[in-house]
Amino acid sequence: MWVYRTGQHGGAPPTILYEYQKTRKADHPREFLAGYKGVVVCDGYQVYHKLEKERPEELMVAGCWAHTRRRFSNVCKSLGKNASKGTLAALALEQIAQIYHIDNGLAELSPEERLERRKLLVGPLVEAFFAWIKENESKVPKKSETGKGFTYCLNQEKYLKVFLGNPAIPLDNNAAEAALRSFCVGKNNWRVIDTVNGAESSAIAYSLAESAKANNLKPYNYFAHILEEIPKHMNDTSLAFLDDLLPWSAALPESCKKSLT
Repeated sequence: MWVYRTGQHGGAPPTILYEYQKTRKADHPREFLAGYKGVVVCDGYQVYHKLEKERPEELMVAGCWAHTRRRFSNVCKSLGKNASKGTLAALALEQIAQIYHIDNGLAELSPEERLERRKLLVGPLVEAFFAWIKENESKVPKKSETGKGFTYCLNQEKYLKVFLGNPAIPLDNNAAEAALRSFCVGKNNWRVIDTVNGAESSAIAYSLAESAKANNLKPYNYFAHILEEIPKHMNDTSLAFLDDLLPWSAALPESCKKSLT
């Protein structure tokens, strides 16, 4: 299941789209993103880097700092809190945490201010982190978990620095990961769905449900509303009425909306 989510600072309403494909081939995101121009925030999966090389004027790939910290986090968890103190993995985590701490503090600033502060405050931390990685990479075996973490950082350096030049780019793709997690939590309950058509139908239903949740709607009420409204327009071949049924539509009744108090 491939998952795509709009950015949180890009100005577009929260939209989460699931797409089922049988494989992880580059053909799938290539087709899905064919008309898209902008930034793709993702992990180090080479498929996205390949697409960027194919369309350098239209696509830019930004790396995910949450994926960057995972191997170091795994090391510290396996060693335990006390035993991991002072290790290279723990020191890497501390530096990444500092990058997050400073950048998270810029979230409420205007795009212009956030960009300026990122360059002034976050940029030096990022440069220091990669300089530290290069200084210490020879101190650990490449096949160790810490060594693999260092290699990942160096391979992704170009992409992990992209956010510094664009205030709308987040540090990670955790928002998309969270949307994927909700699908994974329930998949063991869906063993009766064992066909391609069933999987594609699930992707459509999940796209609507998760987008509804992201737009502060009550999924059950929202589905009830659209299932009541669509039959009223069966002869409307223009399908223009669907605009009022989208999860971010201002025309949705209050019964569909969650209380924000």
